[in-house]
Amino acid sequence: RFLLVEDNQELAQTVQSRLTLDGHGVDWAESLAMAEDHLAVTSYDLILLDIMLPDGDGRDFLTAHRRAKRDTPVIVMTARSAVSDRVALLDTGADDYV
Repeated sequence: RFLLVEDNQELAQTVQSRLTLDGHGVDWAESLAMAEDHLAVTSYDLILLDIMLPDGDGRDFLTAHRRAKRDTPVIVMTARSAVSDRVALLDTGADDYV
C-alpha cells in the first residue's frame, strides 16, 4: 500500500491510476494534514512525497517522519533539480528523489 502526498490533482490522478494498474493500493493525500491523518490509521509500504504543498513543506514532514523513527521508505517527487536540493533531501531521510 502506497501513500501519495501531492496537491496537483491531475498529476496525483495520473500517478495513482498508473500504480493501481500495476496492482498497488494507493491512498492520496492533497495536504500534509491529510497525509498525517492517513498515517494515523494505516501502515504504508512507500510514501511518494511532493515538497511544495498548500499547508507546508514536505521537507518538514520528512524530518518529522524520520524523527518519529518511522522507517517507511519515502521517495520525494519535485520539479527541483539542483544538486544541493537532492543532497539535502537525501540527508534529511529521503530514500530517493525523482
